[in-house]
Amino acid sequence: MSLSSWKNREKIQIFNTRVDNVSFQEAKEILQEFLLEEKLHRIYTPNTEIVMEAKKDPRLSQIVNSADLVVADGIGLVIGSKLRNHPLKERVTGYDLSMYLLEYAQKQDVSVFLLGAAPGVGEMAKKNLRELYPKLTIAGTQNGYFKGTHTGFENSEEEAAIVEKINESGAEILFVGLGFPKQELWIEANKENLRNVRVVIGNGGVIDILGGVNKRAPQIFIDWNLEWFYRLITNPSRIKRQMAIPKFLLKIMQDKNSVLEVKKETGGNNE
Repeated sequence: MSLSSWKNREKIQIFNTRVDNVSFQEAKEILQEFLLEEKLHRIYTPNTEIVMEAKKDPRLSQIVNSADLVVADGIGLVIGSKLRNHPLKERVTGYDLSMYLLEYAQKQDVSVFLLGAAPGVGEMAKKNLRELYPKLTIAGTQNGYFKGTHTGFENSEEEAAIVEKINESGAEILFVGLGFPKQELWIEANKENLRNVRVVIGNGGVIDILGGVNKRAPQIFIDWNLEWFYRLITNPSRIKRQMAIPKFLLKIMQDKNSVLEVKKETGGNNE
């Protein structure tokens, strides 16, 4: 995919969230292009719950839609798009994109900073990554327990110091694992102050998985798009959250304008 082609990629609007209609392979090529440009690119990975939250909150919708790449992390989004005859090509998860970024960073000698998770988890992730990618440079880690925009403290000195820590590390890829909508709010508030970062991705619990705190579903569940079912059977208390998918699909069917094709435009998803 050339630079000109990714700038004119098709987008599907689900309620008021715009999702780029790209395959995983196309998303990887876009990330490569982003890392060649000397500016910040924001990546968000909504699922059905996030789309429904953005439906209720125009501010969150605006933040997500202003990103440079928005991929469908939830199988519910793919199913919903097909129900309304504007099919997304496939599910593209934040986890898979994150792992690709780590692989690419090792090959291209690009450094990564891990921001988020509980104290100590980032360091465990760093240790585990050394085994997976021996030549990968982890420029730094920072837990998510600090006074910042994501916790209701805007323009805090602590947040400013952490942004400077990221800048001084020289990292060009930044993982922000604060969960939705905290990570998106944090990125939005600090995007102008990140001097060296070329790709920042809001990737939820990826750092927890890398740190060994949480486990991803077995591959067979992933292949069959049944990660939600695995999480349900291993943690039945999640039933209320898992009901979000059928509720989402019902709302898709009730609203004939719930899924629309967005007119192609030059540039990213910026409005």
